Amino acid sequence: MPSVINLSEIVKDVLRTITSSLQIPTIIILLLLIASAVVMIGSIIVEIFTDRMRLKAKIPKVIDDIQGMNRDQLLAYIDRCGLLKRQKRALRELITREDLPDNSREALARELLFEEQNHYEKLTRFTDVIARIAPMFGLMGTLIPLGPGLIGLGQGDTKTLSESLLIAFDTTVAGLVSGAVAFVISAIRKSWYEKYVVGLETIMECILDVQDGDLMKR
Repeated sequence: MPSVINLSEIVKDVLRTITSSLQIPTIIILLLLIASAVVMIGSIIVEIFTDRMRLKAKIPKVIDDIQGMNRDQLLAYIDRCGLLKRQKRALRELITREDLPDNSREALARELLFEEQNHYEKLTRFTDVIARIAPMFGLMGTLIPLGPGLIGLGQGDTKTLSESLLIAFDTTVAGLVSGAVAFVISAIRKSWYEKYVVGLETIMECILDVQDGDLMKR
């Protein structure tokens, strides 16, 4: 019986040591998450004043404008219209491949569209991960110092208890703020990027139809 009790105490001590040793790494990770949140806020502000401000092309107008254009006219129009640089690059790649068979050009359009979707998914994947893990680390930072705090409370050490509670509150706030910022930025960007991709797909389909009609006239 005494050996069982000793083994139980050893296991508890090991577990307590492991959880206590995680406190500093958890705080460091939360500091990195807060720094990431600040960087994300700055990046979305930059994106607003670059891509969002420059995106002035209206998809219905673009579709109307390119009707009946040949290859050179399409290239010139795409260069001067108010689409994003990435959209223009994909459209130029498609327009210059008008000599390919119809099936091949459709496959190329799907591949170019997939590349754009993959690019934007990578941008939002980072914020999605932070939005998920930040509250978890905030919860870890809350629970880990409560152990020593409760021990201090049992011993009448209110100073240790107050310090533990302060760390717990700070880490909770840090985790929630980082997660909330990442969640909001991710939601905003997904709405933007979905619109970019849908607009690009629409213009690509229209270009395929226009160039097919141009080839038939020849």
